[in-house]
Amino acid sequence: METPGSQSSLHRANLERVVRAVRLAGSLTQAEIARSTGLSAATVSNIVRELKDGGTVQVTPTSAGGRRARSVSLSGDAGIVVGVDFGHTHLRVAVGNLAHQVLAEEAEPLDVDASAAQGFDRAEALVNRLIATTGGATKVIGVGLGVPGPIDVETGALGSSAILPGWVGINPREELTERLGVPVHVDNDANLGALGELVWGSGRGVKDLAYIKVASGVGAGLVINGQIYRGPGGTAGEIGHITLDESGPVCRCGNRGCLETFTAARYVLPLLFSSHGPDLTVERMVQLAREGDPGCRRVVGDIGRHVGSGIANLCNLLNPRRVIIGGDLAEAGDLVLNPVRESVARYAIPSAARQLSVVPGMLGGRAEVLGALALVLNEMGDSTLLDGVSQAAKLTFT
Repeated sequence: METPGSQSSLHRANLERVVRAVRLAGSLTQAEIARSTGLSAATVSNIVRELKDGGTVQVTPTSAGGRRARSVSLSGDAGIVVGVDFGHTHLRVAVGNLAHQVLAEEAEPLDVDASAAQGFDRAEALVNRLIATTGGATKVIGVGLGVPGPIDVETGALGSSAILPGWVGINPREELTERLGVPVHVDNDANLGALGELVWGSGRGVKDLAYIKVASGVGAGLVINGQIYRGPGGTAGEIGHITLDESGPVCRCGNRGCLETFTAARYVLPLLFSSHGPDLTVERMVQLAREGDPGCRRVVGDIGRHVGSGIANLCNLLNPRRVIIGGDLAEAGDLVLNPVRESVARYAIPSAARQLSVVPGMLGGRAEVLGALALVLNEMGDSTLLDGVSQAAKLTFT
């Protein structure tokens, strides 16, 4: 038994510090581990050797700054994680290892508004199929789950029935845990998009950022000092319900003139139905705008200006270093980004606006499912890895 303050407990703590640094980053050189953990180079070298001998990490030659180095990552045999992303029109599942490598990924159309049971049936089948292709059925450590709505941080239940009416009374975490038999971590899609971009995309190296997703609703994933900020009730980042016009359209939240009523797909696409037909999607609108369609360009530009107003409020409150525009809207490039920047410059206080960069997401529609993988990697315990993969949960697939 380890005694607090003893040499053995200090050694154990140092092991966990190194494992945590590698787990969160995906891979690091030993010099980067030393800087991240504050441990000496000699201590890191000894710990990495011990972890490698125990099968927890793998070490591969690499180059850093033109010099030869060794990259340390968690062992591919240490376990796998699963990400599940429910969108309003799609289901996407990814399987990755602890070295931040995506092993399998697939998406299929799904009307998540219709039925929670149907959605979970489809998710269970897709998870089973992808896990089987990786050969890792006995080493699943956990599942990350994203849904398009606020999540109560204490119960894991959806925080608003107005967003997913067909999911009333459903606890997504409990439902998927019962079906798959492994720990499930759940969060809303905007938070997971922020986490995905933070780990793999446009947010790498930035500790304070906001990820803005404009889809059927409008949400912001907030990263403060390198961590997702959810608020005490899990509803931080509901930027879509900032009031722009008190006499504006009635929002589904019950208020008038919310940002969402000027930017979300359900409100803006009907503006183009008379000229482009009722089957128009955000993806198609963006494509037409890029091809020069004047109506689509106008709507995309208007969305950018309104989103920029919301971002300006965010800047005045939180002063992020970077704002990432995600989802299909990001594919519009400067057609949407320039109006966003113009509104930020107009409405944000100058000191906040000068420090801010507004950029498109790098991950596109994959941001949320990769964020779901990152969520598991963030939440899992380092002691599980140190004690061996025998502690990892096991799945039986049929």
